[in-house]
Amino acid sequence: MPNKFAIVTGASSGIGLELAKLAAQNGYDLLLAADTSFATAEGELKAHGGQVETLEVDLSNFEGVDRLLSAANGRQVDLLCANAGHGLGRAFLDQDPAEWRHVVNTNITGTVYLLQKVLAPMAARNDGKVLVTGSVAGYIPGSFQAVYNGTKAFVDSFVAAIQNELKDQDGVVITNLMPGPTETEFFKRGDMMDTQVGTDPKKEDPADTAQHGWDALMAGKAAVASGWKNKVQTTLANVTPNSVLAEQHRSMAEPGSAEKNQ
Repeated sequence: MPNKFAIVTGASSGIGLELAKLAAQNGYDLLLAADTSFATAEGELKAHGGQVETLEVDLSNFEGVDRLLSAANGRQVDLLCANAGHGLGRAFLDQDPAEWRHVVNTNITGTVYLLQKVLAPMAARNDGKVLVTGSVAGYIPGSFQAVYNGTKAFVDSFVAAIQNELKDQDGVVITNLMPGPTETEFFKRGDMMDTQVGTDPKKEDPADTAQHGWDALMAGKAAVASGWKNKVQTTLANVTPNSVLAEQHRSMAEPGSAEKNQ
């Protein structure tokens, strides 16, 4: 019997790489995608056995997603970890429109298109697993991360809606992994290394975040907020006024807040 086959996006580092490791350890052949170099990640994953293919591709557009799916060479996708995402800090009015558009297209357009293309055959055969990386940020108006948090609010809502649409497909499992601040390249790439949240030494280990998501997926859970602080945060967000949440987020994400909080 051939190994099961998994696609993991945003897999060159951080949560995506850790999810790829878990899939490899559990006997999946891998097709990994990211818009940055995989460097030594491919060799590290091959040590677990199974096939590992990598593709450096921009998943913010239909063409990039189609390239990824073509690289699967028609193989049945048993597991999709839709983890690719793009963050962006700073004040919205100061952001380059091309930059925030790339955030929207990566986090929403590319993710939605990939999910539609992969979920359709899963639903047809009533078998498959999908882990989507949403975020607790989707529950919070993100001052100085306004576009990013807005995209994650979309993802969190979208996943819940699709779960309901496919509720009669009991062989298809869709889980929303909602991390909080995690020790990845996210904050460096989003130009947030002078912020309180970007420099916080207590961010979650991406290996722990990935494990929480993996365990929830295998248990058939609809969603998991990774880390106890994030579970509390999502609960409180439902009863806290948006103006208060936005001010709290400002204290973490405003440029220069790293110095203010020293």
